[in-house]
Amino acid sequence: MRQLPNMLSASRLVATVLVFILVLLDQSWAFLVATLLFVLASITDFFDGYLARRLKVVSSLGVFLDLTADKVFVSAILIAMVQISLVPAWIVFIIITREFLVTGLRSMAAARGKVIPAGIWGKQKTFITMVAIGALLLAKGLGAHILSLFPPMLVFNSQTLVVSELLLLLADGLILLATIWTLFSGIEYLIGAIPLFQSEQQEKKAS
Repeated sequence: MRQLPNMLSASRLVATVLVFILVLLDQSWAFLVATLLFVLASITDFFDGYLARRLKVVSSLGVFLDLTADKVFVSAILIAMVQISLVPAWIVFIIITREFLVTGLRSMAAARGKVIPAGIWGKQKTFITMVAIGALLLAKGLGAHILSLFPPMLVFNSQTLVVSELLLLLADGLILLATIWTLFSGIEYLIGAIPLFQSEQQEKKAS
């Protein structure tokens, strides 16, 4: 029971591989299965941390698995979507670069005994990104392929004004929104790290 939170985090890594492969298959049935796995894996993202706190088994390994699983989960799926031209590479570049930036800043803060807390932009970014990916997987699973932003195809007629196509357009819009939130989140972390840089400069001057 004490290992359950870590097992949930590890299961998210396994689900990442499965969803990655299913997306690359680029078939409607594969997207539907990927949607189900994505939703289940997303649920574990809540329960692993909740159970760890509830059971009082928070550990360095658990934190590592949770954070690693989160980043790999989203990044891998987005990379697979780039491969089949569902999402532009520049969007994934921004999202992954932000993750490296935040990881670097947190590592620097940890080395100085400080913590840069997650900001509101970051939390909202995560939620929007997860909803966008889930909606995109479901839309493709339902056969959507006409109405989209990537590339721009905004022809509204009897063929496109259906649930699946509108869901695809909504998902693309959410991906774009998540990218904007990602930029603001990165800026938020940089601002939060300014005191660290200032204190380092002051220490250098004092020495």
